[in-house]
Amino acid sequence: EEGGGGSRAAFDGLPEGPDMASIEYYLNKYTECLDLTMGEDYGADGSGRTAWGEEEAADPSWGIKQRAVCRANSGNPLALLTVRDMDAFQAAAKKSGDSFLVGRDFAVVPVSDDAIRQLEPSDLMYLSCESGFTVPSGYEKRTGTVPGCVLTDYLPAD
Repeated sequence: EEGGGGSRAAFDGLPEGPDMASIEYYLNKYTECLDLTMGEDYGADGSGRTAWGEEEAADPSWGIKQRAVCRANSGNPLALLTVRDMDAFQAAAKKSGDSFLVGRDFAVVPVSDDAIRQLEPSDLMYLSCESGFTVPSGYEKRTGTVPGCVLTDYLPAD
């Protein structure tokens, strides 16, 4: 299965999250994912709360199937995304300059460095399409399906 320059093999062995319950369960092994709220309901109470992806989830070019938000132990939001089309997602990430933690069919956007560090031992990979992004030696580096995108187990500090 080829798509846009890289191989789908870049996602081999990564955790799968076909639905929000699966992603929430997976994240709770490493960090807290509390008060899971579907994306369209998050902040709808007039609280002014925001989390990554409100506009992106509504934009078909991102290939996002569903978006939800939970709260990490720091109190900061974690955006959870089920991804219908990982090639489209990478292309949109490259265009936006955003980076993500990804599984085979989902992405996570942790806000706090605490949550990022707690997820470091997980099998999620860091997706970056930033030009000039370098992976230090000793870390795994896979070519993404979109030219210029890489997946790595190296998580840079914020």
